[in-house]
Amino acid sequence: MSKNENTIGAADIAATLEEEIALGHLAPRERLVEEELAERFHVKRHVIRQALLDLDAMGIVVRQPNRGAAVKDFSASEVENLYLVRTLVETCAGKLIPMPAPPRLIEALLQIHERHCAAANRGDLRQVFRENLIFHKTLFAACGNTALTEVIEQLHFKTHAIRSYSVGDPQILASVRAQHERMIALLQTTQRDEFVALLDQHIQPAKNAYLQQSRHQASRTTTNPR
Repeated sequence: MSKNENTIGAADIAATLEEEIALGHLAPRERLVEEELAERFHVKRHVIRQALLDLDAMGIVVRQPNRGAAVKDFSASEVENLYLVRTLVETCAGKLIPMPAPPRLIEALLQIHERHCAAANRGDLRQVFRENLIFHKTLFAACGNTALTEVIEQLHFKTHAIRSYSVGDPQILASVRAQHERMIALLQTTQRDEFVALLDQHIQPAKNAYLQQSRHQASRTTTNPR
């Protein structure tokens, strides 16, 4: 047995594939073949199978009988519905976060924001992705409603593939950084309406980028049928 087999587990593989889906290295509808993944990660197939089950539970991979696993794809209506729910739950959480926010929350968000910006500056998109997740998890945890934050986190998982079309866009990334900074500033005030509106505004570019790309692909398929 190789050293990798001793050290890498299903959770590590799931985390790697999660990042690759979110960063667009694995595209919607792309198949995830157990044999190929087992060879790549130097593990037994049952480890890959568990990793794919974990990703399926997160809502970012679909497993079909006799067809294996693939990165989840979304229709336009599914995207619109998911983002409608994200708007509802995230703005709801925003209305529950204390304002002005406790200094410990501000300090935590500033530190995460600093790491996020540093990762963006050096072009480390994997770290950008991770720090972005941590920023929002920390932010929404401050609402104090565990059930609500669990729903938000699950929706974040489900929309990884949707966000993949925007995560590497320099213009969108710059906007994300500016909006994070603005959120932190607003949390130190009592301007809740502006803060809640910003939460909604913050998630729209990823949705729009995915829908635009989907329309473009559909147009190409119609124009150049096989």
